[in-house]
Amino acid sequence: MSATRDIRTATSHVSCDVCGRTLLRGERADTYLAGGSRREVCELCTPRARHAGWVRDGAALERTRVVPGERRRSLLGRLRRRDRADEASGAREPAPAPAPAAPRRPAPAQPRREPAHEPRHVRAVPTSVEQRVAAALGHFNASEHPRTIAGVARSLGVPAVVARPLPEDASVVAIVVAWELCWYRYEVDLSDGGPAVRAAGQGYELGDLEPEDRAEPNAVADDYGTLAPA
Repeated sequence: MSATRDIRTATSHVSCDVCGRTLLRGERADTYLAGGSRREVCELCTPRARHAGWVRDGAALERTRVVPGERRRSLLGRLRRRDRADEASGAREPAPAPAPAAPRRPAPAQPRREPAHEPRHVRAVPTSVEQRVAAALGHFNASEHPRTIAGVARSLGVPAVVARPLPEDASVVAIVVAWELCWYRYEVDLSDGGPAVRAAGQGYELGDLEPEDRAEPNAVADDYGTLAPA
């Protein structure tokens, strides 16, 4: 149903609000809205009124009328247009935040293990004097000292060799290799943990030796300085 159009004929003195002239008898005037007030416009000035942005009174009513269901359709259309715009721009609804991880329980403490000790190799000390002397001569021959004996023997000849366990320490055997002009004394430790062979002294006078070290020789030396029981 269209809105009623307000048309006035020139039965009274009506002036056009555009051109300012008084309308003739029988000439119609249309009512326009401009700036919140009503304006009368003759048929000749209608284009000028529209160009100025004036709105005809009936057209304004038609614009403000809302057809049932039109508001719902327009709202749905706006929502669809907004969805299409979001898809075009790549916007997406933010993903839900991940649920917080459950706290991890600390692992039970493991019992502390003591470091394994390496097995201790214990050397058995021979009981008899002959066995201790033989073991000491074997350790001496395995050391670097036979080269010294061989070098001196090439100049001074065959030495006299006395090997005897020390009375104050039965696990230590003293070995004295002597010539008329010099002597060398070594000690062989047969106990566990001690150095096997060590140089204990040397000299040039046989009188500097203990009487036991100048006793009857009980071992011999070959050309390579290797010692053996006599």
